[in-house]
Amino acid sequence: MTTTQETAERIGALFNEHFSMLDALRTQVEGGMERGADLDALVLGFVQPRLMIEGATVAGAGYIGGPGSSPTPGVGGAKAMHFAWWLGPLAENPLSGTTTEVTRLDLAAREYADYLRDFSSLEWYSVPESTGARHITGPYVDHLCTCDYMLTLTTPVGARGAGIVGLDILVRKIEPQILRLLRAIDGPAALATAGGRIIASTADDWDLGSSLKQFSGCPVPGTTLVVATGENNHSI
Repeated sequence: MTTTQETAERIGALFNEHFSMLDALRTQVEGGMERGADLDALVLGFVQPRLMIEGATVAGAGYIGGPGSSPTPGVGGAKAMHFAWWLGPLAENPLSGTTTEVTRLDLAAREYADYLRDFSSLEWYSVPESTGARHITGPYVDHLCTCDYMLTLTTPVGARGAGIVGLDILVRKIEPQILRLLRAIDGPAALATAGGRIIASTADDWDLGSSLKQFSGCPVPGTTLVVATGENNHSI
């Protein structure tokens, strides 16, 4: 058995691998801005091989520019935001069917996604943009791309207002890795948000997406997550 702190550190290392990818993408984007490069081509060149890795936990990734940046064709207005986001291959997706290649997320074709015309108020954009720090949003059901539980990791780019780089992780893809670590703890344990919302758990009655009422938690280094242990109490 391992301690809760040891498990939290190992989970932190797992998420840090993903944030390291975002740090590398951020460096690419900031360099491209300085050179006046084609950011769409630059971002695609970076994310495409990573999204095509067999068994990858990352479902999508890209760059989103701040209000007033070059707008995505057909989306926005005066406050349009540059949207350069690609999705990896999807199997039997309810929105796009089965895909075998990397595809660009086309907001203009998603008429039901009006709430995404301005991202600046959404958590995954507004928090890193205002704090200047990395952020994890979720777990939430992604109704735009996968109709599945998702975690979105984001990191700010350059000066405030320049935008963010981010990636989407399918919870069901990363869950086996997290569960292997949680099972090393003696007793029920869960990976949860700071507010107690469950991402993965070894307890039968701690369900994904539900919120723990009573728990003690050990912070996961480099994230806003906690490894929670304690009584099996939760609300759905």
